[in-house]
Amino acid sequence: MSTTARRIAVPALGLASALVLAACANPTDGGTAEVAAGKGTTTKINLSPDQHRITTPQVASIAAEVPEKIRKRGTLEIVDSSGSAAPLGFHATDNKTVIGVEPDLAYLVAGVLGLKPHLNTVSWENIFVGLDSAKYDVGFSNITVTEERKEKYDFATYREDNLGFSTKKGSGLKVTGPADLAGQNVAVSSGTNQEKLLVEWSKENEKAGRKPIHIKYYQDESDTYLALRSGRIDVYVGPNPTAAYHAATTGETEVVGTYSGAGATLQGLIAATTKKDSGLAKPLADALNHVIENGTYAKVLKRWGLSDEAVTKSEINPPGLPKAGK
Repeated sequence: MSTTARRIAVPALGLASALVLAACANPTDGGTAEVAAGKGTTTKINLSPDQHRITTPQVASIAAEVPEKIRKRGTLEIVDSSGSAAPLGFHATDNKTVIGVEPDLAYLVAGVLGLKPHLNTVSWENIFVGLDSAKYDVGFSNITVTEERKEKYDFATYREDNLGFSTKKGSGLKVTGPADLAGQNVAVSSGTNQEKLLVEWSKENEKAGRKPIHIKYYQDESDTYLALRSGRIDVYVGPNPTAAYHAATTGETEVVGTYSGAGATLQGLIAATTKKDSGLAKPLADALNHVIENGTYAKVLKRWGLSDEAVTKSEINPPGLPKAGK
């Protein structure tokens, strides 16, 4: 197993966002949003359906590693979530073309493997149903490596995983640990590592004699932010890139805390996800390492303002979010 340089999360939550944005979409410019591409530099995100995706050619030695059934088919069946979550995966200004860092990286990997990428967008829970049945080959959908998921899936990592706590702008709330969410109505998507974190924090609160966290489940991001604006929920926990993007482009919310997706002692990692023993984990990791080395990976992350979440190597099945109580 390869190793990757990691920034280990500290127990206290930081308020610095990995993604800093400025300005809203500009319809006169074909639809753009300006984002921080690195320290002191910015880049414009293209929100139009005409994406001009970054590409890279096939590498025959890596393509040969792909299972024969997939090679003969000639396509890589990619699955991601249908929920709009900029800048990860969302719809362009035509409201039908899926764009974002996740499809861009998936297309890049498919290029190395010599396969035509075919993107399938489904609800979050159906990502895993489709992987289980081999309907889809690989998930590129901000999927965190967890010890529980490793029992059923293989992972090839490609980005750091950081969570963001969102509130209405001017809420005055700062999230530095479980106590700050005691008695709060907190929204999360079911089946996510964010949900696991909240469940554990709620138990910690009760054990300490504090009020539990009132966990509210939302699967659609737009519904979640509507609930946040209306006061039906106090906090929303989701991927930090989407939290920062929403805060900057709407001016209605703010990120009041961040946290590693794998907990206080381990940097969480996002990974290409495939059915266990499908034979795809190694070619996926090799393809990712190739695009890391040839620089196209860095270009994709910079394009979406996520350079700060880059990894130096793709790992196969590294340590992930521990099981509850471990």
